[in-house]
Amino acid sequence: MFNAIKERLERAAAIVGVHPDVMEVLRWPKETLAVSLPVRMDDGSIRPLKAFRCRHSEVRGPTKGGIRFHPSVNIDEMMALAFWMTMKTAVVDLPYGGAKGGVAVDTKALSPTELERVSRAYVRAFAEMIDEHRDIPAPDMYTGGIVIAWMTEEIATLKRRPMPAAITGKPLQLGGSLGRDTATGDGAFICLEALRERLGLGDGATVAIQGYGNAARVFAERAAAAGLKVIAVSDSSGAAHDPAGLDLAALGRHKDETGTVGSFTGDLDPDDLLTTKCDLLVPAALDGVIDAAVACELQCRTILEIANGPVTADADSILVERGIEAVPDILANAGGVAVSYLEWVQNKTGDYWPADEIERRLSQRMQASTEAVLAKAETYDTNLRNAAYILALGRLCDAISATGTQTYYNGES
Repeated sequence: MFNAIKERLERAAAIVGVHPDVMEVLRWPKETLAVSLPVRMDDGSIRPLKAFRCRHSEVRGPTKGGIRFHPSVNIDEMMALAFWMTMKTAVVDLPYGGAKGGVAVDTKALSPTELERVSRAYVRAFAEMIDEHRDIPAPDMYTGGIVIAWMTEEIATLKRRPMPAAITGKPLQLGGSLGRDTATGDGAFICLEALRERLGLGDGATVAIQGYGNAARVFAERAAAAGLKVIAVSDSSGAAHDPAGLDLAALGRHKDETGTVGSFTGDLDPDDLLTTKCDLLVPAALDGVIDAAVACELQCRTILEIANGPVTADADSILVERGIEAVPDILANAGGVAVSYLEWVQNKTGDYWPADEIERRLSQRMQASTEAVLAKAETYDTNLRNAAYILALGRLCDAISATGTQTYYNGES
């Protein structure tokens, strides 16, 4: 995955022309650590778990990125996601670099006490990295809520002082920010609204969403309120489908009561969600779900990437050939890290803002970032993915070049 996504960086660099020194700095992570976490299970046994933390770049500031607990976690994925975060923070112009961490574990197979031990063991293993000025973790898959609360408490215990700014995505009671729970979905909607004219998504345009977690639910509700018609959603256990438009309030209650959208309405196989006929396809689950083969079968006009890396690099050219525009993850799902930045600032200053101020700042940043990507797309006559990478690369180039490149040291102009 990591080598594949670097192709996108190379494409953007080829369009605008980038000094080789800059590319060398960005091609590989600054720091990657893999460890074994020996965790005591409830039956008294020791279970070693693979755990990782990758810090890709700190040329624009401390590294920032989530921690995920999932059986598929591996070092290649961590490097890829850290790279994406470097690009994402540059696209929305945050003073961060990218990082990512994770543990290869199935949280559904853990008791609450085992989950707590894993969470605290992770912080102990990577405590030298975690710091508000060096590396700032956040929640990701299966690490929200109390997991982040345990991690926040553990780092404070290890450092022997409160460190609220060292981890973001915290519960409000521990220094979290209003608006953080809905930030990714809110940001994706703000981005889409700014692009609706370019994408041709008028009132009544149909939407299909793969992965109906928190971010997708927030996005779906806001999209429906803005005149779009959500006709299909899926999660890991099932799917719901109604060509006339789903009743999202009822669907939400069903999901809360049963844990799945399955058996709500319709007979759609969740494996067929991605190829459902719709105007807008929203992959909001795992990475890599739209590869070259799936790209050939899509029946959508546009893709909005709420998940990280749902479209593989080898599918990009197929989407271009078929005229399917993809709003890339490094723009579309940046609302989460944008509000994490606001949380970090509030933690560092001790000045906490009301929800409307958070909403205003998020909207302003997402709109400005989307307009900047659009401007690059028009300037270079390219698609939105290339445009987002061009924007990010330009900002990273400025930071790297500020300390000198080969051109400077050779006395060339």
